[in-house]
Amino acid sequence: MIILKSEAEIEKIAKASRIVASTLQSLRAFIKPGMTTLMLDAFAEKQIIEQGGVPAFKGYRNFPATLCVSVNEEVVHGIPSEKVIKEGDIVGMDLGVILDGFYGDAALTLPIGEVDSEVHRLLEVTEKSLYAGIAQALEGGRLSDISHAVQSAVEPAGYGIVTDFVGHGIGRSLHEEPQIPNFGPKGKGPRLREGMVLAIEPMVNLGKHEVKVLDDGWTAVSADGSLSAHFEHTVAITKEGPVILSQVEHDV
Repeated sequence: MIILKSEAEIEKIAKASRIVASTLQSLRAFIKPGMTTLMLDAFAEKQIIEQGGVPAFKGYRNFPATLCVSVNEEVVHGIPSEKVIKEGDIVGMDLGVILDGFYGDAALTLPIGEVDSEVHRLLEVTEKSLYAGIAQALEGGRLSDISHAVQSAVEPAGYGIVTDFVGHGIGRSLHEEPQIPNFGPKGKGPRLREGMVLAIEPMVNLGKHEVKVLDDGWTAVSADGSLSAHFEHTVAITKEGPVILSQVEHDV
């Protein structure tokens, strides 16, 4: 069942999402070569708590950390560790926050220092595909309009769209219906309605789309070892169009 949210509930999701956004922005400024992914996790947790939020991922299905940190070929759900971030890496950071019983969720992937043009293009295409999907989060449309827009932004670049993981509804739970694949034809699935709140999150591999999960039970990597990028926003569907809740600019 897809749960529609009231304006008051959407504002609560927005407040949680703004903590996510400001923490990711702080991480963007904080991250440097030589840091461990565990240092990023500790920094994120401190930022969230100082803003009155609760880390949403820590303890979720026994996930051991606040921040998912996925480096290079890691697609999603990387567990923070003593792994050292190096110049030329790309680092995906996925973060969730609970505030007043509501969840916010967002992710971004950053280049560390100098990376080559093909890596920049991967990041650019993946982020643009997120915004292409968001642009189709329109009242009266169909869920797969979002999926198709993401796919149409990625496939011409020759990259692999991860199919094993999808976006999701969000609200009083971190993962609600509907699931939002990043591929598919237009005009299918549930009708999009005012009050839906969706976490849209393309994951794109430089090589093929297949992934595998490591022995830790969480970390997903590209099966061919190619680099992977991940971007995500929490988005509300309104009569005026999609509203991105998980960005700092939302406060302005």
